[in-house]
Amino acid sequence: MVDALKIGIAGLGNVGAGVVKVLNQNADLITRRAGRPIVVTAASARDRNRDRGISLDGIAWEDDAAELATRADVDVVVELIGGSDGPALTLARRTFAAGKPLVTANKAMLAHHGMELAQIAEIAGLPLKYEAAVAGGIPVIKGLAEGAAANRITRVYGLMNGTCNYILSRMEAEGLDFAAVLADAQALGFAEADPSFDIDGIDTAHKLSILAALAFGARIDFAGVAAHGIRAIARTDIAQAAALGFRIKLVGLAEVQDGQLFQRVHPALVPIDNPVATTMGSLNAVVVEGDFVGRLFFQGRGAGEGPTASAVVADLVDIARGDVRPPFVMPVGALAAMPRAPAADRQGRYYLRLSVADRTGVLAELTAVLRDCGVSIESLVQRGTSSDGDATLVMITHEAREADVLASLAHMAASASVTGQPVMMHILDF
Repeated sequence: MVDALKIGIAGLGNVGAGVVKVLNQNADLITRRAGRPIVVTAASARDRNRDRGISLDGIAWEDDAAELATRADVDVVVELIGGSDGPALTLARRTFAAGKPLVTANKAMLAHHGMELAQIAEIAGLPLKYEAAVAGGIPVIKGLAEGAAANRITRVYGLMNGTCNYILSRMEAEGLDFAAVLADAQALGFAEADPSFDIDGIDTAHKLSILAALAFGARIDFAGVAAHGIRAIARTDIAQAAALGFRIKLVGLAEVQDGQLFQRVHPALVPIDNPVATTMGSLNAVVVEGDFVGRLFFQGRGAGEGPTASAVVADLVDIARGDVRPPFVMPVGALAAMPRAPAADRQGRYYLRLSVADRTGVLAELTAVLRDCGVSIESLVQRGTSSDGDATLVMITHEAREADVLASLAHMAASASVTGQPVMMHILDF
């Protein structure tokens, strides 16, 4: 019998406990697929006595997670602590220093320190695996690194945060305001007590920067991701989008144009017949476009105990088989430091919502602003007057330069006829 691959797990929350469950429940199948047993021999977490629904019998305990890296009975470390720095980063560095592979679900650490860790792993000839860091149980990392390896990838986009997709789906289905759905999501455990990373687009930006590096052979540039969240979306936006044949989604988008890398997370109106628009609830969806393979669509559960644990164990199976390759497909030295593509000259259609004084001449004033900025209107809807005397004005533009649309919004926001902050969203036309 081939010796077992011995695992040390740092972090025994839902995902860590899920890894133990998967390895126990599917032990025979995993052994056959990996060519050797995979067993958990040591673990570390903040609370040793918490009931996790799993037995820790026979598993050694370390109060300091970093000590897992140096244990003689640990061949591979699984980091499930989270956070871009602190104990997670210390453990990652110490694991490689000890000559051991690392499996992580930590998208924040990779977004901030992925190039450093990849280079250390590459020099040492060690695996750094992170399938669980992006889209949970959806094998999009393997899809990009392996299945689409022969293709020049032109664009990657999709829904990478289940919390935001859940909130927007319920706002649409039940006609509720953002704040009400967020509060309910927090009560149900779908959203954190502090949901900022999710609803402000940071979580999606972490994942997008990782996908962009894989897709385009680029160095990770998390700082180059422009992130805009969903706080400003109102139920009137959801209703207007539906009436126009769209759904509002928080979309992460990365593409290369003329050797420049464009990365943005933003709420967008997605045509109802686009597969991304049909992805509802807490599901994730990622679209990859390649020059020979065409459009690839990945959809599934992007978070949670089972899907994320499944992705972690898939990485462990690869390591058990002896799979060692550069973490980002090609050596770090071959990854391009791509310049950032400016948004100003991007062409597209836009959704604009304004709250305006309901009086004669306002519409003419605002359309004149758009005209003077070189933006033409494709459609316009004015909703009834509210109790405070304001009306809601919704416009869809023809294709226009982003800089021109932003200039028109700035002029309109400064007008005495406009109350509150105008809302702009991109229309996904591909």
